[in-house]
Amino acid sequence: MNENIENETAESQNESAEPQTAEAAVNEAETDSPAEEQKEPTLEEKYEALLKENAELNDKLLRQYADFDNYRKRTIKEKQEAFEYGNAGLLSDLLDSLDNFDRTLDAAKDNEAAKTIVDGIKMINSSLVSMLENKYNLSSYGAKGDEFNPDLHEAIGMMPGAVEKEELGEVYLKGYKLKDRVIRHAKVMVVKPE
Repeated sequence: MNENIENETAESQNESAEPQTAEAAVNEAETDSPAEEQKEPTLEEKYEALLKENAELNDKLLRQYADFDNYRKRTIKEKQEAFEYGNAGLLSDLLDSLDNFDRTLDAAKDNEAAKTIVDGIKMINSSLVSMLENKYNLSSYGAKGDEFNPDLHEAIGMMPGAVEKEELGEVYLKGYKLKDRVIRHAKVMVVKPE
């Protein structure tokens, strides 16, 4: 009887081993099939991948070159502006002296005794203005009757008048430009249409 039990146990173990072996075979077959699907890429596929990578690298290179070129141009422009407008502080300081010359000339123009002094001051004033205009590109603007422009003029006050558009009624301080940049706005009285 013990032999029968041992034989049955051995048979049942063999039977249970066979299905495990069959399952293992199925598992092995399943794992083999993805390996077959993940076959090595063909030369054409490798070639296409390399072409795509090359195109991406070319694109990156062109973008970096464009960025660098823009940076270089911006740097050159900034240096040029610094060179051209570097004298703005000095010229701005000189404007007070020019204003004093103008005030002195206005105050002394009716006094006959000061005629020679006035003529000397006029010569100094005109030579200084000429030097600043020719050498440094400094120009003055703002005269009575000019059209009012808030970008160029600083309105100190307004008064009504017989005009079609807003214009300058009185100029208290001239405005100055260095090339095309305003370094001091003209201080003016504006005449508005009634």
